[in-house]
Amino acid sequence: MTELGNRLKEARLAKDMSLDDLQKVTKIQKRYLMGIEEGDYSMMPGKFYIRAFIKQYAEAVGIEPEEIFEQYKNDIPAALNDDIPEKLSRVQSRKDLSGRTSKVFDILPKILIGIFIVGTIAVLYNFLGGKEQTEDAEKPADRTDGQTVIEESEDLAKEQGAEEDGKEESAGDQEESSDENDSADGNAEEKEAKQEISVVESSGKNTVYELKNADKFELEIVSTGQTWVSIQNGKGHSFFQGMLDTAGTKSQKADFSKETEASIVVGNSAQTEIYVNGEKIEYQVPPSQSVRQDITIRYAPKTE
Repeated sequence: MTELGNRLKEARLAKDMSLDDLQKVTKIQKRYLMGIEEGDYSMMPGKFYIRAFIKQYAEAVGIEPEEIFEQYKNDIPAALNDDIPEKLSRVQSRKDLSGRTSKVFDILPKILIGIFIVGTIAVLYNFLGGKEQTEDAEKPADRTDGQTVIEESEDLAKEQGAEEDGKEESAGDQEESSDENDSADGNAEEKEAKQEISVVESSGKNTVYELKNADKFELEIVSTGQTWVSIQNGKGHSFFQGMLDTAGTKSQKADFSKETEASIVVGNSAQTEIYVNGEKIEYQVPPSQSVRQDITIRYAPKTE
């Protein structure tokens, strides 16, 4: 056991806390807590987690983490940087931006050719259409000299034309009314079906969301690199706890439709995405400010 491990263990015992009690408070697996006390970091999920776990342990037993890091810096592996996830995230962002820029330049010539063809067609259409109208205007109206015009026939034709115009206007009004009703019904259904996810509380690394107007609650955690996550319901039952890695198990799904609350601990928020019913939720606290984040999602089932 190292001096650091002995110091932390004594502080834990002074607070009359067992390793099981500490595991509930920090959400860190018991075997990792034992490794910290024994100075054995070989079973840790990743190098940058060692400093994070020691910090959580110290806070839980009432010791200032900065004091621990300064006094026992020789007992803690030196190659640890809290900003690694942020740097990785920036590298990925630059790669994504570069890829998108390359795709834009690839399709730009095709877009310009398409615009040129459409413009040419429009010019030809206007030119030929204007020429036909000019020719039609220059043609003299056909007249038949000596034709007898019957006034009664003209009156009858006018009455028939008025009746047809009235029918057309009535049909058009009915179609517009029907379209407006269909549009209103569609908008009402779309508005009613839209789920709502909002932030109701945020403090430090802890954020509480509320899910409303949803028929179900399906949760998916996706790793974009390497991360450690814990998924529990409001009663402390564990649905999943472990590492997610793009090279292995990339994501984890859980159905919370029959639950009222989901509790999520994210070890590396810069490389972790959270989806609720297929909709991605944004972190209230930027990952650059807090690598670890504790997320709670309260579910209010939709009522008929």
